[in-house]
Amino acid sequence: MNISHNIHELKKMENHDHWVQSVCFSPDGSTLASGSLDDSIRLWDVKTGLQKYKLEGYEYHEQGFNSVCFSPDGIQLASGGTDNFIRLWDLKTGEEIVQFSGHKSQVSSVSFSPDGIKLASGSGDKSIRLWDVKTGQQKAKFEGHSDRVWSICFSPDGTALASGSDDNSIFLWDVNTGQKKDKLNGHDDSVYSVCFSPDGTTLASGSGDKSIRLWDIKTGQQKAKFDGHSNIVVSICFSPDGTTLASGSYDNSIRLWDVKTGQQKANLDGHSERVLSICFSPDGTMLASGSGDQSIRFWGDKSEK
Repeated sequence: MNISHNIHELKKMENHDHWVQSVCFSPDGSTLASGSLDDSIRLWDVKTGLQKYKLEGYEYHEQGFNSVCFSPDGIQLASGGTDNFIRLWDLKTGEEIVQFSGHKSQVSSVSFSPDGIKLASGSGDKSIRLWDVKTGQQKAKFEGHSDRVWSICFSPDGTALASGSDDNSIFLWDVNTGQKKDKLNGHDDSVYSVCFSPDGTTLASGSGDKSIRLWDIKTGQQKAKFDGHSNIVVSICFSPDGTTLASGSYDNSIRLWDVKTGQQKANLDGHSERVLSICFSPDGTMLASGSGDQSIRFWGDKSEK
């Protein structure tokens, strides 16, 4: 299924007390996790919009959570924080399982490998690191960016990792060897978000130059450029069927794009502050967004709810 053209705001959750930096659906689509600069991670029931419980990080991420990501089996949640640490949480107990220590600056992005064995992290220390999920040990360190790494994303087959940085570039890495496979140049400002298409052939990127670009993974060439946002683009996400790309921006809007034609399908207004994170539900019928207005919103077709 894919998100409808008749898309509206379905629910609005306002429990957070600071910017909502990251939102992520569980693999089964029943739960949404949100990470905020208010020192908490919250878990939400997608059907009702009610908060299920809260993971608090007062002694952990002292100033907040920049990134949250469910494990592929939905049992664990990884978080990256402003205190330079990564934490792995057991969602059945709400307890911390493992601490990942090594970054020298705040952790901007965390991502599980598709098999759930590895966790990748990107940081303000310019590095990307790979971790063993079971032990918390660092398996590899990828270096090459000359400035902060904002976003990382595993390819669907788990063999490649993409990274976007304040140095305006995108790197593609071989996960097994740690070698840089390619460097994608074209953006004129920081690359804040990278996302692989579900089939792994295309990478999308969102940038401080206000544009979204699509890249051919095999050739490293730019395939398309989407313009429309009036401020920086900090979050992008492909729909599960790969036909739609969603983007969130400091212009307070969410836009939906037709991947094949590059045409804008929808402009979703509602947030009163910057849209910091967006995520499609696994079935593609819903979109979640987190914002500087401290709210989380669900978007979809009201007739389907």
